[in-house]
Amino acid sequence: MPPIRILVVDDSVVIRKVLSEALAADPDIEVAGSAADGNIALAKIPVVHPDLVTLDVEMPGKSGIETLQEIRKRYPKLPVIMFSTLTERGATVTLEALSLGASDYVTKPSNTGSIEQTRARIQAELIPKIKGFCRKVTFPAASPAAAPKPRLRPSGIVKPILHMRIDVLAIGTSTGGPNALAAVLPELPQDLPVPVVIVQHMPPLFTRFLAERLDKQCSIRVKEGVPGERLNPGAAWIAPGDYHMQVARGEGKDVHLKMNQDPPENSCRPAVDVLFRSVAQTYGPNVLAVVLTGMGSDGVRGSEEIKAAGGQVLVQDEATSVVWGMPGQVAAAGCADGIFPLNEIAGEIERRVRASRMGFDWQGRAHGTQSAVKVHN
Repeated sequence: MPPIRILVVDDSVVIRKVLSEALAADPDIEVAGSAADGNIALAKIPVVHPDLVTLDVEMPGKSGIETLQEIRKRYPKLPVIMFSTLTERGATVTLEALSLGASDYVTKPSNTGSIEQTRARIQAELIPKIKGFCRKVTFPAASPAAAPKPRLRPSGIVKPILHMRIDVLAIGTSTGGPNALAAVLPELPQDLPVPVVIVQHMPPLFTRFLAERLDKQCSIRVKEGVPGERLNPGAAWIAPGDYHMQVARGEGKDVHLKMNQDPPENSCRPAVDVLFRSVAQTYGPNVLAVVLTGMGSDGVRGSEEIKAAGGQVLVQDEATSVVWGMPGQVAAAGCADGIFPLNEIAGEIERRVRASRMGFDWQGRAHGTQSAVKVHN
């Protein structure tokens, strides 16, 4: 198999050198060229024919955002990984780049102490993403019983779903997640009768800016998780970067958020598995989990625990995922109760939540039952 050809774009001579050396050390990767600015990069793409472009977020002249927009016009399917700084400015511009079609991002190593450590960090974080985008990954097919395909359904009145009442919605995602969350969360109604807890693989600062960005787009409240905060219906909490987020029940019936810096799981902190395990332990069968687009296998073990407790798990389909790693692995493990395209997931969440809660108010007290539930389209 031919090596993966990379075009490195960065205005810093040092970064271009370190990045090129780090990538070239892998036998599956070839640095096809480098460019000091966006205009040179755009001129080189048709010459060197890269399989993927690494693009500095902040450059003089034609910025990384402007260069990305031009790449997307000319080469809509060419993977682009943004190389950003771990700063407020870097976080803001990176989220904008992702919304404009960047495939993913990697933060530039800082305070590593040596060139060797910097190179090692780049290799550990960037190379798996490059191979994930440029090498097709397949999983064993899940059985129809374990992972049913989504069915088209008429809008309006539908039959209720025979499951335990849903008391919490837990979402896990990674690569492509910011855009996936931006497609799902704004479609959830303000009166959603359950709280939402989310793990999106991102570093500190990035998760706060993501929460603020989503909060402006959504009817429900979206914020970064804070230790000790009580979960309430109609609101969502995103795990802060570099912290695992869990839920736990207090002395009463209230459920609160917990944070810790235990070792990473699946090379991630926050990790989806950590959150999913805690919702299974705290809510038992009253959980609906959703695994959206993402690279790797984070979420599989947690989904297994949710299923063992009697909860439900939905996954995003391959066609609409940026990378069908996390959802694909959950489906392959036989944990998916349904596989849905991104544009159907919010509707399916609301349908299942409301159908499962017919005959109950938000506090779980019984009242008059209904025979069907209205789906909002």
